[in-house]
Amino acid sequence: MSVVTQARAGGAARAGTTAPRTVPAPRRGAPAEAERLSRRDLWLLLVMMVGTFMAIMDGFIVNVAVPSVRADLNATSAQIELAVSGYVLVYGLLLVTGGRLGDLFGARRLFLAGIGVFTLASLAAGLASGPVPLIAFRAVQAVGAALFYPQVLAVLQTAFSGHVRARALAVFGATIGLASIAGQVLGGLLIHLDLFGLGWRNVFLVNVPIGLLALVGAGRVLPGSRVAGGGHRTGLDLTGVGLLSGALLLLTVPLVQGQHAGWPAWAWIALAAAGPVFAAFWAWERRVAALGGNPLVDPALFRRRAFSAGNAIALAFFAGNAGLFFVLTLQLQDGLGYQPLAAGLAFAPLAVAFSAASLLGPRLQARLGHHVLTLGYAVNAAGTLALLGTAWAAGAGLSATALLPALAVVGFGQGLGVSPLFGAVLNGVPATAAGAAGGVLETAGQVGMSLGVTALGLVFFSTLDPQASTAHAAASTTTAFTVTLIGNLALALAALALLPLLLRRSPGAGAAR
Repeated sequence: MSVVTQARAGGAARAGTTAPRTVPAPRRGAPAEAERLSRRDLWLLLVMMVGTFMAIMDGFIVNVAVPSVRADLNATSAQIELAVSGYVLVYGLLLVTGGRLGDLFGARRLFLAGIGVFTLASLAAGLASGPVPLIAFRAVQAVGAALFYPQVLAVLQTAFSGHVRARALAVFGATIGLASIAGQVLGGLLIHLDLFGLGWRNVFLVNVPIGLLALVGAGRVLPGSRVAGGGHRTGLDLTGVGLLSGALLLLTVPLVQGQHAGWPAWAWIALAAAGPVFAAFWAWERRVAALGGNPLVDPALFRRRAFSAGNAIALAFFAGNAGLFFVLTLQLQDGLGYQPLAAGLAFAPLAVAFSAASLLGPRLQARLGHHVLTLGYAVNAAGTLALLGTAWAAGAGLSATALLPALAVVGFGQGLGVSPLFGAVLNGVPATAAGAAGGVLETAGQVGMSLGVTALGLVFFSTLDPQASTAHAAASTTTAFTVTLIGNLALALAALALLPLLLRRSPGAGAAR
């Protein structure tokens, strides 16, 4: 899954700028009509969800095409890994910058530009003649996604308010759930059907009609937005972009490539260097803010307890989710011998429960406020514990059918824990900062996913017996899967333990509804 996106801050007005406007919360007792989606709002929400669906689906649909791409293009394993991981790296590096550009030049322009780049790059990737062009076009795809996806939550945060915003975020969460399973199932189906004899190329080409629809729709319904500084465009903090990109590069490259490379010295050196570069970035941002400039990420954002705590929760929550999906895929395909399409279908109960919980979230939130997150993360932890217990009890006799009930519980908890988290973290963030702050939140989720896959993948492969005979390979895989689920449970409990920091209200804060 993927995951999150949007906001930037500042409480006081910068020199030479107007004070940032905050989207007002709805008054209690407001007329019911004000809490309903208009026809135009529905179309706007639909267009944003088409963009969301395309961005999330693309993160999953490519994985099932890896064997076909390798065979058809005569690509090496390293080239195929770069085609997949290169997208993740570029996307993660540019999310904050994409969000900030939306604040500076308007979400409409960045959404249209990003969708256009993504669609053209998808067409080029589908027509790629070799592995090197495919890697390059995948990187361009990531640039497009990093430009348009941060605008989705910015639009949801600024174009809607009150219970309508909660419903819009619920639909956003449900779309994430559907897109995650659709990516795996649709990818396997497209390759199986081999439409027009194009094979794996359809995995990329399917983005073209979807992207064109999103472009046309956004051009008609996406409103123009005021740019940061009350209409006076300010320059992008290029030094901040460079420092943050360098820090993220030093952190994510070892996480994505280190395990495959056998954890060479450069990976550890890069990880060690990431901390000082992050510190340099933070010092620079504080200096720019103190001088009255416009930093890439306003340090005032992190003085909001909800924002700081929410990013920490996103890190732990998405680390656990991504790590679970990774090791579950290994268990289904390597341990149980499922084909990609069948393995993707095994995720269906989780995705359906995720989507159902996302849609149910606003009703529960009306009763529980932001404590719907407490319920969601508790259910997620309980489902992970049930998954661990099922695998432990079944041992070598473990089957996918036995895992489905626990996976549905996990999915339900995850569904309650995504869109309400976005709402809680971004609540009260100035509208002029919605892009950058969402980019920070999405980046936290992306880094969390990389950490989760790396850490839990390390546990899995360290536990796996490389000397196991063919007859005992499945049992060895199941053992590794079971042990790794302990790490998943620890991450689920960590997200739950961090919640009080997010839910504790500051003096004078409004109700968490």
